[in-house]
Amino acid sequence: MAEPLCNAAVKKCKETMPQTPIFSTMLGSSCSGQVQPDMGDRCVDPVYQDGNLVSGSLEALIERLVPTMDYYPDAKLKSFAAKIIQLLKEWTETFPYDFQDEKSMKELKEIAHRITQCDEENGTVKKIISQMTQNLLMALSARSQYQEIREKFRQPVTDKGTILKTKPQSTQKDILSVCCDPLILAQQLTYIELERVSNIYPEDLMQIVSHMDSLDNHKCRGDVTKTYNLEAYDNWFNCLSMLVATEICRVVKKKQRTRMVEFFIDVARECFNIGNFNSMMAIISGMNLSPVARLKKTWSKVKTAKFDVLEHHMDPSSNFCNYRTALQGAAQRSQTANSNREKIVIPVFNLFIKDIYFLHKIHTNRLPNGQINFKKFWEISRQIHDFLTWKQVECPFEKDKKIQSYLLTAPIYSEEALFIASFESEGPENHMEKDSWKTLRTTLLNRA
Repeated sequence: MAEPLCNAAVKKCKETMPQTPIFSTMLGSSCSGQVQPDMGDRCVDPVYQDGNLVSGSLEALIERLVPTMDYYPDAKLKSFAAKIIQLLKEWTETFPYDFQDEKSMKELKEIAHRITQCDEENGTVKKIISQMTQNLLMALSARSQYQEIREKFRQPVTDKGTILKTKPQSTQKDILSVCCDPLILAQQLTYIELERVSNIYPEDLMQIVSHMDSLDNHKCRGDVTKTYNLEAYDNWFNCLSMLVATEICRVVKKKQRTRMVEFFIDVARECFNIGNFNSMMAIISGMNLSPVARLKKTWSKVKTAKFDVLEHHMDPSSNFCNYRTALQGAAQRSQTANSNREKIVIPVFNLFIKDIYFLHKIHTNRLPNGQINFKKFWEISRQIHDFLTWKQVECPFEKDKKIQSYLLTAPIYSEEALFIASFESEGPENHMEKDSWKTLRTTLLNRA
């Protein structure tokens, strides 16, 4: 048992040693956490602080897991087997994708078979192993089905922003014709957020800090499923921002356009109250896009006091200090909440990802003495654990199929089409805008 288990432990530990982030926007500079070649993995005793492991060599850690001629992790064989079962159970539940290939699954079954031999009398271990394997296969199957379903909807956004309206404004459907209550729309956005967040797993998040050796060595990784869930959730944020901008820019009459802006401000405010910071940020981002921001006549009629408060919460200065304070408050409320409604915490996902990335980039994987820097990985683990706790909250709001169908399928203008619609609503004010308007109009007409 020692040899395959040791190999598995080494493999897992190496895979979770981060090198470089996965997102292209974060590439460009190498991570400072490089292994010092002259240190190697010297067998130095692990260092504990207040009962927590803070550093240690890889060899020393493995030595405490694998029995040798001179050392046995536990005096009782059955107790040792129970610990191995616990390790495998947590591993398969947290990182099921590690066992999606035949080789890894075969090794798991070999280890499981040897462990069951330690408990042939009552068969308890065998039942636990059997249930663990069944749960693993179900998890892999469920994620595979989810991937296939989502793949069918991975269609490029269709440009519906033609400058020649094919329908009168009165017959065009907009968000207000589907839902005119800001609270209800905020609840439905939260439902969608929690649904998407539920499909993000620890192994997805670990892609930010792992599997980078292949990138550093200029090797091509064909396993796109490793990052697809993250990219799909990020795409939802972008689509929501563009939908907000589309709904505002395509309204012809200024009075109705003003009402639309104020409606989305109220929706963002309700999202903030719920604890849905991701949708709130997406809405604010949509209203801050240039085609919307340039509508000065519209904004002059908007009661901006509430919008100013929202922008204050999302002020990027001091590393989004105001937002982080609000997030901490929502997290504290969630910990003491008695209802799922009060437990909702949906962080701004892009900022959450960047926090993990910079935590990885700033701190080294190894200490000067060559030992693994466990403080760094404990902090990364803590942030991921918080996210996993938040994502497990059951949505307290009932699904409204009509509203969600509109939010997920309504036509979204491209950036070019947004500018055209914006210029149609409020004409160009200077020579630069006039030139841009003429160029964009010609481009879209030629495409048509």
